[in-house]
Amino acid sequence: MADRLSRNQLLQLARLGAARRIDELKAEIRAIERTMGPKSGASSAAASGRKRRRPRWSANARKAAADRMKKYWAERKAKRK
Repeated sequence: MADRLSRNQLLQLARLGAARRIDELKAEIRAIERTMGPKSGASSAAASGRKRRRPRWSANARKAAADRMKKYWAERKAKRK
């Protein structure tokens, strides 16, 4: 049984194999990105890692939406009774 690997040797081989697979995957990703071009369906903001900015509602817009929803739910409640 001298040809069996020790735990440390097995772990070292597993790490080397994992690192090799990561390198292969990165190369595959680069090849896909080159094939698809810069605009591959993802927004340019997402591709650059920036978060998408969403428009902020003004206080008046929030109040108007809240008033509309209060009216909506009041009408629904009234219809149930």
